[in-house]
Amino acid sequence: MNKTIIAMALAASAATAGAAEFRLPEFDTVTLQNGLTVYLMERHEVPLISVRAVVKAGAVNDGAQPGLSNLTGDALLLGSKAHNKTAIDQAFDYRGARIAGGAGAESSTVQANFAKADAPALLPLFAEIVQQPSFDDTELGKLRDRKVNGLKQAKESPRNVAQTYYRAMLFGDSPYAIPASGTVNSVSALKQADVQGYYQHYYRPDNAAIIVVGDFQKAEMRKQIESLFGAWQASGPAPAAQDNGKVKADKARVLLVNKADAIETTFLIGGAGIARNDPDYVPLQVVNTVLGGRFTSWLNDELRVNSGLTYGAGSQFATLSQTGTFAISSFTALPKTEAALALANKTYQRLWDKGIDKATLESAKAYVKGQFPPRYETSEQLAGLLGDMYANQVGRAQIDNFTKDVDGLTPEKAKALIDKHFPRTSLQTVLIGKAEAIRDIAKTYGEVTEVEITADGFR
Repeated sequence: MNKTIIAMALAASAATAGAAEFRLPEFDTVTLQNGLTVYLMERHEVPLISVRAVVKAGAVNDGAQPGLSNLTGDALLLGSKAHNKTAIDQAFDYRGARIAGGAGAESSTVQANFAKADAPALLPLFAEIVQQPSFDDTELGKLRDRKVNGLKQAKESPRNVAQTYYRAMLFGDSPYAIPASGTVNSVSALKQADVQGYYQHYYRPDNAAIIVVGDFQKAEMRKQIESLFGAWQASGPAPAAQDNGKVKADKARVLLVNKADAIETTFLIGGAGIARNDPDYVPLQVVNTVLGGRFTSWLNDELRVNSGLTYGAGSQFATLSQTGTFAISSFTALPKTEAALALANKTYQRLWDKGIDKATLESAKAYVKGQFPPRYETSEQLAGLLGDMYANQVGRAQIDNFTKDVDGLTPEKAKALIDKHFPRTSLQTVLIGKAEAIRDIAKTYGEVTEVEITADGFR
């Protein structure tokens, strides 16, 4: 089966459940002499190439300087030693190409998308950006100021920061609690030397992968990557593996974030989740679809459609490389806070009180099978998936067994997954709203810690 037929099969599987088995297209994995991992996946349907550099470094490595990885990741695009920011922007814009950078909890990424014909001009420039950033101090200062202003504005909308408060609450003093974007005070204090030091320590070939997906010949592209990245050398010992933390949920707790002028209450309820490479990752997406993963889910039906308590409600497993979190999330008008919280908790308990019947499960399975393949049709999407697999140590078996894992899910297996992975006791709750009005409600859900949303940080 050639790659064109594979692409057609993937698209068809979205429309007809069970019509085609979803499998990841073939790709080569190469390790260069300097330790750099290279993924090469040919896709000849359209004359486009997506290239991405993934570095295993993110907020968990920020230590006492939250936001440093995020600033460093974005600052890569401020210019290389040979080309300033204006020259780089013009080179990509002139050709209708795109380049972006950034950092999350555990990895940092530089990605570019361009036409096959533009690869000779833009691929070397991409390599420059990754290996020889200038971190121009003037441009860095502008970028830092923009980030600080963004942090100040983010707390005006609680839904922007609810997950950050939630993770900080669940992980306490461990690295997973560090906010990826940093705080106003921490980012304001970052200097050029901090960014340069972070780059030197973590951006190195034995801690990174280059992923190329698109219209090229693998043998030729491998030579190009070796030519462009083969001289990249690491300095000093490789970063040591670290324990990034576990969810603290020994008792029911509530983090009450006071926003004195709030007319709504934003809330999250949950606890520990799963790692991205957990073998139950795929079937759990099906179970969560029933609870809160689509518009017709139990949570949205109860909190929005049937009661009118909110404009939307859902649930999600947010995965990390070592663990993860689970949360029900919604928001409601201040006077409806008590009713919305009670209904959200009651609806959640349906997982155990009634379970998931066969008809409901089959509907969710068809939905998930229709949603999953279209996420990985374009070269850019596939490059993102390979990057995710590299950063989170996900084997291709999880992707290739997607259809089998969904089809094999029964009500009995769903019940076992619910008992194993969905937190039922000692739930952790974040409430962001007018504390004066909801303080007594908060007390009914656990031990309360109260903070001001205007305070720096997230705990």
